[in-house]
Amino acid sequence: MKQIAYNKSATFEYFIEEKYEAGIALEGAEVKSLRAGNCNLKDSFCFIRGGEVTLKNMHIPVYDKSGSFNSRDSKRDRKLLLHKREIDKIVGKINAKGMTLVPISLYFKDNLVKVEVALCRGKQTYDKKQSIKKRDEERDIQRQLKDYKK
Repeated sequence: MKQIAYNKSATFEYFIEEKYEAGIALEGAEVKSLRAGNCNLKDSFCFIRGGEVTLKNMHIPVYDKSGSFNSRDSKRDRKLLLHKREIDKIVGKINAKGMTLVPISLYFKDNLVKVEVALCRGKQTYDKKQSIKKRDEERDIQRQLKDYKK
């Protein structure tokens, strides 16, 4: 499993409740661009309309060697491939609990591009401050351990 992109801001902005693995409908030039490691998941989100899950605002830059064959927008909406009962389960939780569906990571799995999406609940500002405090404490501990080993 080769990871292409990871959405760090999603783990900071949301509490992750459940994770799902979904396929994604791409074009050939987009896959080649992903193989080169070009992708950005920042500010991307998912929405469900008509029983289909769509990923919005994921930036895959145009593959430079594709020439005039690839004239599509680099931030176009992309369809996610999930089972019907998974989509129904997600819709029920989004409507009932006020949760949202956010892409966490993008990776290759046996030559297929997969997206890990998560049902998330938004953090309040005090939760974000606590996570910053926890991250700083862990960083200080690692520095002290590094100095201790010398």
